[in-house]
Amino acid sequence: MRPNDRRTTLADIAEAAGVSVATVSKVVNGRGDVAPHTRSRVQELLRQHDYLAPVFRHTETVECPTVEVQFQGGLKPYVAEALEGIIDSAAASGASVVISKASHAPHWARDLVSAGRSAVIAVTSVYTTAHVNELARFGLPLVVLDPMHLPDSRVHSVGSTNFGGGLAATRHLLSLGHRRIAYIGGPAMAVCNQARVHGYRAALEAEGARVPDAYVRSGEFTYEAGVFGATALLGLQEPPTAIFAGNDEIAIGVIEAARTRGLRVPEDLSVVGFDDTSFAQMASPPLTTVRQPLREMGAAALRTVLRLAGGEKVESHHIELATELVVRASTAPPREADTT
Repeated sequence: MRPNDRRTTLADIAEAAGVSVATVSKVVNGRGDVAPHTRSRVQELLRQHDYLAPVFRHTETVECPTVEVQFQGGLKPYVAEALEGIIDSAAASGASVVISKASHAPHWARDLVSAGRSAVIAVTSVYTTAHVNELARFGLPLVVLDPMHLPDSRVHSVGSTNFGGGLAATRHLLSLGHRRIAYIGGPAMAVCNQARVHGYRAALEAEGARVPDAYVRSGEFTYEAGVFGATALLGLQEPPTAIFAGNDEIAIGVIEAARTRGLRVPEDLSVVGFDDTSFAQMASPPLTTVRQPLREMGAAALRTVLRLAGGEKVESHHIELATELVVRASTAPPREADTT
């Protein structure tokens, strides 16, 4: 017997294993009165044919859907705020949410369906074509929140106006009189990072300001990357008077790097972040940053994935919510005229 498009039945498994349908049913239902060798053979055939017990099979109509929300890395403020939006929207919609670390182990999509999941939301996770195919095979819709890479054309996603945010952050620094403005961002190939860099460059080019190659640095969206990147920038023969950071965590690292060199923020160095997480308000000084509407993005992702799980057609494959510059105490005019 070979897997095909027809739904595999207990009878198919029983025939392939050379046992009765009743024996296969006992294995499926976890009964203990089956010989270990027989149980192992039947379980292997069930895996090969992606058999799903009828009670768990995915249907287009789900009265109380359960959405699997997966994220990578630590539960940082960025992720926590997006999750709050997802959870609040789920509560209002009568849906349930299960939160987990992203794991693409063998049969992971089948296991999600078996566990009663109706859809998947991925928060800043990387999904390959193989992952998308696996989800599609079991009829699980996927929405990626703030995708790190351009997703498969079949994948729906929710993000923000990253280009506009980069433009606004840099224009703010230019309006204060800065011309030597550097950028420290996340992975160079990340979609959001590329858009922020393009916004940064567009603002500087419009003012005729020079962008030395050494002024643009990429790495990870981490505090350590901010410390490392700012240390290198501030050690240049012509250091920047302002740094635009790709997220708030990098910006906090920049402030620490400035402190260790005896520089004050904003008197000696202006710093702008991105996201407006709780880090921004707790920073010393409070951080000027670009607000991403993280809770609203999470809510939009939840609403979208529920529509897809219900068989509805969604007009747009990508939703972008507006960013907004929030000015606090980490930016000021440069101490000396900056005419570079």
